[in-house]
Amino acid sequence: MDYFEKYRYPIVGGLVGALVAICIFTIGFWKMILLLILVALGIFVGLFLKSTGIIEQFKKRH
Repeated sequence: MDYFEKYRYPIVGGLVGALVAICIFTIGFWKMILLLILVALGIFVGLFLKSTGIIEQFKKRH
């Protein structure tokens, strides 16, 4: 466990890099770029809705 704590970020970075490489080889470069853009857009919309409280207001009305 001490080894993981010492090298946590390089290990996580290597795993993320391997996952991205596998996705690029299986679904293609441009589809992977589109996937990353859509995920980022979804995160942005989710954070915006949470910060404005729109969802909570909608739930309270119905």
